[in-house]
Amino acid sequence: MRQINKFIVIVTALLSSVFSTSYQQEKWTLDKCINYALENNIQIKQQEIDTRTRSASLWQSKLDLLPSINANFNQNYSLGRALDQTTYTFTEDQTIMSNYFSVNSSVTLFNGLQKINTINQNKYNLLASLKDLEKFENDITLNICASYLQILLSIELLDAANGQLAVTEQQVERTGKLVKAGSLPQGSLLEIQAQAAAEELQVVNAQNQLELAYLTLIQLLELDTISDFEIDIPEISIIPEDVFNISIQNIFYTAQSALPQIKSAEYKLRSAEHSLNIAKGYRSPNLSLSGTYSSGYSDSRQKKTDQETVTIPIGETVSGEVVQSTTQIPVFGTYAFSDQFRDNASTGISLVVSVPILNGWQANNYVSNAKLNILNSKYQLEYSKNMLFKEIQQAYADAKASLKRYKASEKALVAMEESFKYTKQRFEVGLVNIVDYNSAKNQLRNTKSELIQSKFDYIFKTKILDFYQGKPLNLGN
Repeated sequence: MRQINKFIVIVTALLSSVFSTSYQQEKWTLDKCINYALENNIQIKQQEIDTRTRSASLWQSKLDLLPSINANFNQNYSLGRALDQTTYTFTEDQTIMSNYFSVNSSVTLFNGLQKINTINQNKYNLLASLKDLEKFENDITLNICASYLQILLSIELLDAANGQLAVTEQQVERTGKLVKAGSLPQGSLLEIQAQAAAEELQVVNAQNQLELAYLTLIQLLELDTISDFEIDIPEISIIPEDVFNISIQNIFYTAQSALPQIKSAEYKLRSAEHSLNIAKGYRSPNLSLSGTYSSGYSDSRQKKTDQETVTIPIGETVSGEVVQSTTQIPVFGTYAFSDQFRDNASTGISLVVSVPILNGWQANNYVSNAKLNILNSKYQLEYSKNMLFKEIQQAYADAKASLKRYKASEKALVAMEESFKYTKQRFEVGLVNIVDYNSAKNQLRNTKSELIQSKFDYIFKTKILDFYQGKPLNLGN
């Protein structure tokens, strides 16, 4: 028996040392746990990335309204017979180095308002993504609150188990004295010692449940270890029954504007409507304006000199042919790069109208699919509202049932304490055997445990009702 007691003391000391070191000065409150989880949860970070992607898509769709401007530069080497792009003449048996420069710009003047509708679609996609992010944050917040309350519940159950064990140990000591005095048989001592051993096991189980509750919260917070972590234990009072003064319908109306999942579904419906407008734009003529500036250079091109002509006497050979009469031919010299770039410059502007006539029925398919997407989004919005209303109905009923359970547990505990007090008095004078005494004691323990669990269950259920009404989650008075 002493060895078991020592074991309990050692385990309790170890548990205390784990939860009371560096965080003694600053324990983790519910608000701190929630804020830390919102900053470090991986799913939230992933949703934030999706939101940033949506934001970039919106910004890009706005930039698509601007004209496009592109510059091109080509440098070519031609061997043998080749076309000189600056003169549009063929050269023979020589190497030509040429350059070509161009700047092109185009802008869509009208395309069935597709770009405008794309901007609106991306805007609602971004708003829906932001609401989805808020939904993730709400889910994490509720999970943190539930885990936090589970720790508080486990702490109270552990305290109750320790209290029961302390009472039983007193009875073990008293029974031992009575056995030594000959007032009780040895069997009575063995039975009460067996009861103490069973309650010691319950203490160990309660400690294990507390450690598991801490571990669950640690994992939700994405922390690396459970050591040096302890939550703050707030003063919790049972929430008054006036939480039920508001009707389910009123809570639902409030929740529709307070909770993000409904807004997200509404934004996705608006996005689908603009997707239909984009699809209809494929049936519209497309009007675009474009302009080009270009120039080029070729090292084979020559330029007339100031001496415009030269006289070739009879009998001279020019280009492999003998001159038969006095001839005047133009005189050419080097054509500088800057001069060619200036002289070869050209500009162009064009207005293009494209009218869709038949493109594999694509436009009609786009429109049909977009209409189906709108219908699906409407169903999703209706489904989200129905689910929210059912969740509120369930939460309202659960909260009422938890309150009834708590009140019944309070009454049962008062009656059980009086009954156990009477049984204990009779046991101490030998009118009740150890079996009946242990049975009454176990019933008292179970009733206390039921009261503790019903209290925290009621607190959590009322917090859910507050959540649906947009109220912040806190556990203080």
